[in-house]
Amino acid sequence: MSKKAGDMKMFQRVAILCLLHLFLSNCKKNLDQPALGLIDESKVTNLKGVEGLLIGAYSLLDGAGLGTVPGPDFETWHSSASNWIYGSISGSEAYKGSELISDDQREILQIETWQSTPQNPYMDRKWSAVYGGVQRANTVLRVMKKATGISAQDQQRITAEARFLRGFFHFEAIKMWNKVPYVDETVTYENENYFLPNDTLIWGAIENDFRFAMMNLPGIMPAVGRANKYAAEAFLAKALMFQGRIDQNKYILAKSLLEDLINNGITAGGLTYALLPMYADNFNPATKNSSESVFAVQNSVNDRAYGTNGNIGDVLNFPNNFSAPGQCCGFFQPSQYLVNHFKTDPANGLPDLDHFNETDVKNDQGLNSSDPFIPYTGSLDPRIDFTIGRRGIPYLDWGNHPGKDWIRDINMGFGPYSPIKNSYKKSQQGHLSDANFWTTGSTALNVNLIRFADVLLWLAEAEAESGNLGKSMEYVNRVRSRAADPSVWVQSNSGAFAPYAANYKVGSYQSADWISKEFALKAIRFERMLEMGMEGHRFFDLVRWGIAYQEINKYLEKEKTIRTYLAGAQFKKGVHEYFPIPQKQFDLSAGADGIPKLKQNPGY
Repeated sequence: MSKKAGDMKMFQRVAILCLLHLFLSNCKKNLDQPALGLIDESKVTNLKGVEGLLIGAYSLLDGAGLGTVPGPDFETWHSSASNWIYGSISGSEAYKGSELISDDQREILQIETWQSTPQNPYMDRKWSAVYGGVQRANTVLRVMKKATGISAQDQQRITAEARFLRGFFHFEAIKMWNKVPYVDETVTYENENYFLPNDTLIWGAIENDFRFAMMNLPGIMPAVGRANKYAAEAFLAKALMFQGRIDQNKYILAKSLLEDLINNGITAGGLTYALLPMYADNFNPATKNSSESVFAVQNSVNDRAYGTNGNIGDVLNFPNNFSAPGQCCGFFQPSQYLVNHFKTDPANGLPDLDHFNETDVKNDQGLNSSDPFIPYTGSLDPRIDFTIGRRGIPYLDWGNHPGKDWIRDINMGFGPYSPIKNSYKKSQQGHLSDANFWTTGSTALNVNLIRFADVLLWLAEAEAESGNLGKSMEYVNRVRSRAADPSVWVQSNSGAFAPYAANYKVGSYQSADWISKEFALKAIRFERMLEMGMEGHRFFDLVRWGIAYQEINKYLEKEKTIRTYLAGAQFKKGVHEYFPIPQKQFDLSAGADGIPKLKQNPGY
C-alpha cells in the first residue's frame, strides 16, 4: 500500500475528545459534571493537529474505534461499515449464519426475525458509532475556529471534509431510526445544550452538509480515501433518492447530480469514474480504490496495528474451517431467496422478475462434502458466483467450495452457502490479510460505500421515475453488459460447462421488454439485488421504495418452509421499517427535569 493510501488509517486510534454524553454510554454518567478531555485542545490548534483530528473522524467510517480492547473484544460487527446485519440480513439477502442452537450473537437473530427490542445491545453500538463520528467531525470544526497558521484554502477544504463526514454519519442514523437528532458543532457540554430531541426529519441538514462539501472540495485530493467533490455529489444524490417517494422533485434534482458525476466525475485519486471490466475486482483488496470506487472505507493490514486497521467489521463472515479463508466464523450465509434471483431465461438471459422464486437453484442441503453432487445446470447470471460461495463452484483461488465442510452448523440450519464478496484469495493470505489478528479475516479490502454501478442504477431509477424509459433501460443495460462478457466469468477446467464453472447466460433488455414505468422500476430494483447483493443496501432500498412490508413478507412465505427458525418472524408495516431507538440512549436523554428528550419509534 502506498503512503497516500495508508494515510486514512495511520492515525486511526488517535485519542479524541470524549464524545457527547447523550450519545455514548462510555462517557461520564453524571450530567452535572463536564466531559473528561482525552486531549488538550490547545495542543492541536494548528494545521497538523486539526488534520490529525480530521483523520480521527475518517477513522470511524468503519464503525470501529469506540471499544477499549483491540482484538476479539472490539466487536465491531455491531456497527460495521458494510451494514451486513441491518442492510443485508434484514433485507432478505442473508441469514445470521453460524449456529442455530447457540448464543453466538443471538442478538442478530432478533434483528433478522424483526423481534429486536430497544435493549438489544446492537442498537446502542450502532448509535454510538454513528454519533461518535458526528462528534469527531464537529470537534474538527470547533478546534479549527481556535487554530492559527491554517490557510484559507486549507480551512475551506477541512471544513468541507468535516461537514461531509458529519452528513454521512447522520445519514447512517436516519436510515436506521428515521427521526434522529441533528448535532452540529455548537452542541457542547459547556453550554449544556446536548439534550436534543428527535422530533423531526433532518434531511435538510444532511443535504446542506453534502452540498457544502460538494461546492468546496476539489476533485483530486491529497490522499486516496479522502472525500472529494464527486463523493459529496454522490451522497447528496443518494440523500435525494431516499426522499423521492415522498417528493418526486427530489428525483429530478438527483438526476442532475448523477449526470454530472457520470459525465465529468473523477475519483479522489484522479481516475475517471467507470465500471471495472472485472466485476470481481470491486471485491479484491489488490484492486481497491479503482475507477468504480466513488467512496470507500480505507482498510490496511500488516501495519503494526495487529489487524485492527483491517476490515474487522466483517471478520465473522467467512467459511468456518481452518483450511478456508478467514478461518472463522460461519456468519452471514446467503439466503436461498437471493440465490434464486440469479436464474435467467435460457433464451434471452433476462431474469424472471415475477416467478424467480417458485423453484430453487439446486443446492447440497443435507449432503456431506464426500457425497456426490452436481451443481445446478439451469442458466444463471454469472454474478452469482462472485456473490455466493456454493458447492462445486470455484471459491476465488481456494478450489471448489466443498459444501458442508465449510458450513459451521452441522445441520445446515442456515443453509449451505457462504459469503464471498468480503473474502480474499488464498494467494493473498498473510499479504492482504493480517496474520496478527485473532483470525486471518482482518483484510485490506476496502468497504465500498458507493461504487459507480450504484450511481448508474440510481440514475436509471431517477429516469424511470421521470418517465424517461429509454434512458433508464440504457443505464441498466450498461451495468448488465459487464456481466454478459464471458471473459470475466468464473472458469473451471471440469464440469459440463467448461471452460466456465456453470451455465452462465445474461442478456440486455430490449425496447419491447421495457414497456412501462411499472416494469422499468421492477427491473431496476431487481437489478440492484443482482449487482449489489450482500453489500448492505437491500433493506434500506426496500424501505425507501415503500415496499418493505410486501417484499419481506413475500420472502418469508417460502423461507419459513425451508428455514424453520423463521417460523415466528413477521414484518409489521409501520413498525419494522426502522429499528428501535436504543434504550440506553433514551434513558440518557433525560435532562435535569428527568424527562427523556428522545421519542421511541412506533411499535417499540
